[in-house]
Amino acid sequence: MEPIIKKQQSRPPAAIWFVTGAAGFIGMHTCIRLLSRGDCVVGLDNLNDYYDVSLKQARLARLISYANFSFHLLDLADEESISALFAQVKPHGVIHLAAQAGVRYSLTNPQAYIHSNIRGFINILECCRHNGAKHLVYASSSSVYGGNTSVPFSEHHSVDHPISLYAASKKANELMAHTYSHLFGLPTTGLRFFTVYGPWGRPDMALFLFTKAILAGQPINIFNHGNMVRDFTFVDDIVEGIIRVADKPATPNAAFDSAKPDLATSSAPYRVFNIGNNQPTPLMDYIHALESTLGIIAKKNYFPMQPGDVPATSSNTDELYSWIGFKPNTAVIDGVARFVHWYRGYYKG
Repeated sequence: MEPIIKKQQSRPPAAIWFVTGAAGFIGMHTCIRLLSRGDCVVGLDNLNDYYDVSLKQARLARLISYANFSFHLLDLADEESISALFAQVKPHGVIHLAAQAGVRYSLTNPQAYIHSNIRGFINILECCRHNGAKHLVYASSSSVYGGNTSVPFSEHHSVDHPISLYAASKKANELMAHTYSHLFGLPTTGLRFFTVYGPWGRPDMALFLFTKAILAGQPINIFNHGNMVRDFTFVDDIVEGIIRVADKPATPNAAFDSAKPDLATSSAPYRVFNIGNNQPTPLMDYIHALESTLGIIAKKNYFPMQPGDVPATSSNTDELYSWIGFKPNTAVIDGVARFVHWYRGYYKG
């Protein structure tokens, strides 16, 4: 009797995603999610020395272990090389997470933001336009709300008063994206991240700095005398939002009224969304969660507010939930514990 051979059902070919900032904090986690579900990822990073390059290399080592990942060491502002790579890869979609980050760094190194966040972004837009990308998802920031003190921040609020060059560069990205959505029909979605934290995080962020100092027996520096509130958002929630948004390209708002324009949508395939925990937490509560997890009370130095900073952030995520059926929800105490577990394992502390 002949063996019964079941015909294998064909599956659609894996999507190819172009992810910039692949060796970054959010970039690495996003790549892992895409790779784990079987997609192909072409990762790009310039591995600059804004912070510890060895941490970026360690993240990259995790990605290289996947057969469906390829990496390219390139600078976003290198128009010729970026264009050649796009033309070769022809990605299904682009998740643009590379940027010069940091509010305070922009006070002393403004040209870095023009180089990466403006010149680099226009190169990404041009590559998407000329190579048939189906969707561009890019990182914006809660910093765009700037001088706005009406919380929770809504995508329908004005973002015309940035108070740092970093924030201005992110608003510029949103405007540039809208132009390409309008002129060339390129679906673009901007995600305004709110204070992202978690394992493999950036060493210049508060949780990383606090943990390092406390374990070393050194005091932590607390600004605005501790009178700060942040919408701390765990990285896994951010990545879940990125992936769901990436899978649902922006579309025109059929109800868009040009006489009373909605700031979050357009008659073009353009969207912006807040992606935050929607649970604003006083900074001192965040610190107490860390102290509780570590079992150590921190020594504390208090300072005035730093230039370019804001006293409070809080996200309204109704639009995000309406669009993808998800919004971040990880409790701070749980997220902090997961970060500390990673930190102690990675640094053997």
